[in-house]
Amino acid sequence: MANTHPTTRKKVLVLGGGFGGVQAAIDLSKQDRFDVTLVSDRDFLYLFPISIWVPLRTINPERTRVPLARIAQRYGFDTVISPVHSINTENDTVALADRELDYDYLVVAMGGGKTSLPGMEHTLSVCGAPGAALDIRARIDDLISRGSGRIAFGFSGNPKDPSAVRGGPVFEFLFNVDHLLRKKGLRDKFELTFFAPMPRPGDRMGKNAVPQLNKMLAGKGIAQRVGTPLRGFDADGVIFRDESRLDADLVIFVPGGSGHPVLESSELPLNDAGFVRIDDHGLVEGTDNVYAVGDSAALEGPAWRAKQGHIAEIMARSAAHNITMADRGDPRRTGYQHHLSIICVMDIGNGAAFVYRSDKRELLIPLPWIGHWMKKGWGWYARSTKIGRMPRLPGL
Repeated sequence: MANTHPTTRKKVLVLGGGFGGVQAAIDLSKQDRFDVTLVSDRDFLYLFPISIWVPLRTINPERTRVPLARIAQRYGFDTVISPVHSINTENDTVALADRELDYDYLVVAMGGGKTSLPGMEHTLSVCGAPGAALDIRARIDDLISRGSGRIAFGFSGNPKDPSAVRGGPVFEFLFNVDHLLRKKGLRDKFELTFFAPMPRPGDRMGKNAVPQLNKMLAGKGIAQRVGTPLRGFDADGVIFRDESRLDADLVIFVPGGSGHPVLESSELPLNDAGFVRIDDHGLVEGTDNVYAVGDSAALEGPAWRAKQGHIAEIMARSAAHNITMADRGDPRRTGYQHHLSIICVMDIGNGAAFVYRSDKRELLIPLPWIGHWMKKGWGWYARSTKIGRMPRLPGL
């Protein structure tokens, strides 16, 4: 008979305070059979999708940060703010900077690392640590005060795992900078260039996406350097493998993703890019109590798949459900792969484009001014639902 009312509550550790980790902690805390502890190296959930506006002074940086303590108080889980040093699946323990925690179930949601190129220290990333947004803001402010400049915006992927790429934020930030400069009457004083090593950046959004993106870039006078592999960077710009270069006063670059450094020293099974191998249920291969979600996990599925925040939450919900079923002795499971999609409201400053792709449909729909306010509204909605100020809408 299934154990539906356990006498001893099981311990669940969730490693990571991003979208996947927070969602897993919320869902698991709604069960009456677990003591849930979320471990994070920062004390807030960072709303990356709206952080593109911080460098442009459109929003206050605090609006991008949701205190984990408020979320934990609302849903009844514990938090420990500390970096993870190591994971020992043989002993069911996790070592932190100042203590060791044991678990009955583990959810790895620590995010990932970044691939590296020579001279990366000369670039700034809109998908980096929260402090990077303030660094970019200072650089943008300086260029505007000078009255002219050259800014290069680019991204790359990871050949070992094509899902580990984030180009959407780069396009968004590029279009927002263009919009800001036009508002200030300075656009003709700036050279804006988009670069990427792949010949058709944005292709995973659908076959019609690249022509539409190219049209948008051309219409705004934004140059492109695509299809040539990158060698690296220096203080004066981007260097390509064919020895050509793109001179720039500021380089905004989002590298391809790779596995989290802590996972490299763990005994968890990893793919060639360093992501944890899981099945469709989120269960780590070769284990019966360890799950991985979001950027920590090796995402399987169609060739166009991409790591996104909403996918991390889908994987987290699936993992939480399956942990609950496993603990009850119930064989029923749910998977994440049939939910795979690309969803993005790509903001351009005075409007947006709605991007959607699944196995059945591809959409890129231009939205006028209302699209920009939809994106702004999402930021308020995301914050409000995480702290329980309003209920989560089905499917969002």
